[in-house]
Amino acid sequence: MDMPINTFKQRLQRGETQIGLWLGLADPYCAELAANAGFDWLLIDGEHAPNDLRSLLGQLQAIAPYPSQAVVRPVIGETALIKQLLDVGAQTLLVPMVESADQARQLVSAMRYPPSGVRGVGSALARASRWNTIPGYLDHADAQMCLLVQIENREGLANLDAICAVEGVDGVFIGPADLSAAMGHRGNPGHPEVQAVIEDAIVRIRDAGKAAGILSADQTLARRYIELGAAFVAVGVDTTVLMRGLQALMGAFKEGAVSLAPSGVY
Repeated sequence: MDMPINTFKQRLQRGETQIGLWLGLADPYCAELAANAGFDWLLIDGEHAPNDLRSLLGQLQAIAPYPSQAVVRPVIGETALIKQLLDVGAQTLLVPMVESADQARQLVSAMRYPPSGVRGVGSALARASRWNTIPGYLDHADAQMCLLVQIENREGLANLDAICAVEGVDGVFIGPADLSAAMGHRGNPGHPEVQAVIEDAIVRIRDAGKAAGILSADQTLARRYIELGAAFVAVGVDTTVLMRGLQALMGAFKEGAVSLAPSGVY
């Protein structure tokens, strides 16, 4: 058994743009549908979707046979939780609410084995090592780990340059929903003040040599972010895609169907 290669990380390092989809349905069958559609990366959301460790594992297994790459967002960037996620096979994590360079360094450490970090050495029990059947897993695993940190409030923005300077941070993701709320424009990420901050952040991240990422279901905004150099862009959320499709079908046959409120993020 060979070491699974993190092609998502490789493509970030080559500067390629990758298009993704947010997964909130918390179901392996739905995750496989999205993987079959051909997205470059799929965000399995453990922060706002009803996921636990086993449901995350099921979705990792469902996506694995496809070219799409899984990215897992934990509910919080705790070392113990990160250990579990890496052991079940996640190679790329998107950690929410990162506000300082010190926090980013702690996350880097949590994703690496000693002596470079503090990841617990329990590979005999881990799907990640195929239960110790990957030769040299402990020696080569760190190189396949990819850490994305999420900036989504004023403190994180204030420390953006310092966070970008942390070795081991592979990408920085701007969270437009929380950021717009923090700036006093809750529910309106398209506000000019919010957009100015987002565009400036993308350029700063790119210029610092890190990959910039964002989520936007507004195709015009998503294309603008790509033009600015965003390297991993999620262009929709599975729950919204399903809901809009269901509503459109209902509306074709029944008057007065409730419409989903438009949003520039989801």
